[in-house]
Amino acid sequence: MERRAARRDKDGGEGAEPGGERPAAPAAATVSLLTLNVGGYLYITQRQTVQRYPDSLLEGAVSGRTPFPLDAEGHLFLDRDGLLFRHVLNFLRNGELLLPEGFREYGLLAQEAEHLGLRALAAEVRARWEREQAAARESTFLEVTDQHDRAQGLRVFCSAPDFITRLKARIVLVSKSRLDGFPEEFAVSANVLQFKYFIKSENGTRLVLKEDSTFVCTLETLKFEAIMLALRGGFRLLTNLDPAKGSIVHSDALHFIK
Repeated sequence: MERRAARRDKDGGEGAEPGGERPAAPAAATVSLLTLNVGGYLYITQRQTVQRYPDSLLEGAVSGRTPFPLDAEGHLFLDRDGLLFRHVLNFLRNGELLLPEGFREYGLLAQEAEHLGLRALAAEVRARWEREQAAARESTFLEVTDQHDRAQGLRVFCSAPDFITRLKARIVLVSKSRLDGFPEEFAVSANVLQFKYFIKSENGTRLVLKEDSTFVCTLETLKFEAIMLALRGGFRLLTNLDPAKGSIVHSDALHFIK
């Protein structure tokens, strides 16, 4: 170390202050790092991060108050879900719950938080879970009806609310493919789309039309879009919900599940 320091002084003479003294280098910040082995996954973080909540199991392990096993390398070992722990660590780092889109393991994550004594995280996970479930109950079906004759239309039920969202977007895309501003003809609520312009064609199908009588699509087209979107998403048709109708083509309701 002394030899390396002498070489730096010699090579850097041009940058020295008058009188031969070099400017003092800023002192490196002291950071205490910690490696955790969680179910075989290694996480490196700062000690103060895992000590953010004083009453937690992690804080007790790091401070030495709670005896914890060590792995072969001398790291603290937690016999927990190593993949889920990334969300726990992100919560400790950021102070808020940040989860990827489509996250579904709320029950497991809440259980991990409870075990680690992170009550704030457990409460936030359960609250997010309840909001997701409430949203699913509110938006698991879609109804497409005639604004003037609600007996005519199509109902689509699905166990996944995001499927209904995609289907609604697809219906609007199909409908406005030829006519600018066509979505203005929709009366849109949380889960009901009411078309303003429906007329019956000669063969009994119902056409979605603009005032200039330009063809857009039929309810049969909407059924086809729903079925194809469901099949591509890995859903299956549970029942047409109307045995008296017989054929899916003549049914006014479709029900999809994973």
